Amino acid sequence: MFASQAKCRGFESPRPLFITIKNNNNMNKDTLIFDLDGTLLNTLEDLHAGFNYALKICGYKERSLEEIRSFVGNGIRKAIERALPEGIDEKETDKIVNIFKEYYKGHMHIYTKPYEGIVPMLIELKEKGFKLGVVSNKFDDAVKGLCGTYFNNLIEKAVGEGHGIDKKPDPKGVFTVVKQLDSSIEKTIYIGDSEVDIQTAQNAGVPCISVLWGFKDKDFLISNGAKLFANTPQDIIKIIEKKNYLS
Repeated sequence: MFASQAKCRGFESPRPLFITIKNNNNMNKDTLIFDLDGTLLNTLEDLHAGFNYALKICGYKERSLEEIRSFVGNGIRKAIERALPEGIDEKETDKIVNIFKEYYKGHMHIYTKPYEGIVPMLIELKEKGFKLGVVSNKFDDAVKGLCGTYFNNLIEKAVGEGHGIDKKPDPKGVFTVVKQLDSSIEKTIYIGDSEVDIQTAQNAGVPCISVLWGFKDKDFLISNGAKLFANTPQDIIKIIEKKNYLS
């Protein structure tokens, strides 16, 4: 029995976008790389609590759940910068980021849980022989901790920001996990809930499935180039089996 079964939501690129020059869609896919927050796990309430703890302790205005939803996607530091008033210097921002990280490490499992249908989907994909990984803009320790808690034995490799991995939409994290899974980019599909995930997939040269239960809505995703959509986790399996990514 999997451990997870027992325990059981304006893009700014940090660097110029890469140019995709090779279409890898025509090969059978056996490797799936997932975003974490808003794709596999509903982490919003714990993120909200963590951001507001750090903001309040440093004397800044607390933010609503919907504001935090709009701030996340480009890493913790960028989200905090968006939550702060203009003109806050780098040293002060660093302090708030560190306070958030320390708090979040001890409070990231309070409200967080997999979206409905995620664990059964991952189990089915594993049984079908797919290689499964995670690439997130959350800091690396939290990514590994969350995946270990909720998806032990299901997610084989997971990386977050840090330890030489730049934030998405830089594709280095995708390339790293694909290599760790002993796979190839030609056999890979990327799955996420945001414009950053769409751009990451484009930069890596892989198809992208955009999920509609996450932090961004369909109209927003379409305006950012999304073409394939999953309304439920089972839709991901259907898209892959029918090879809809070829259209």
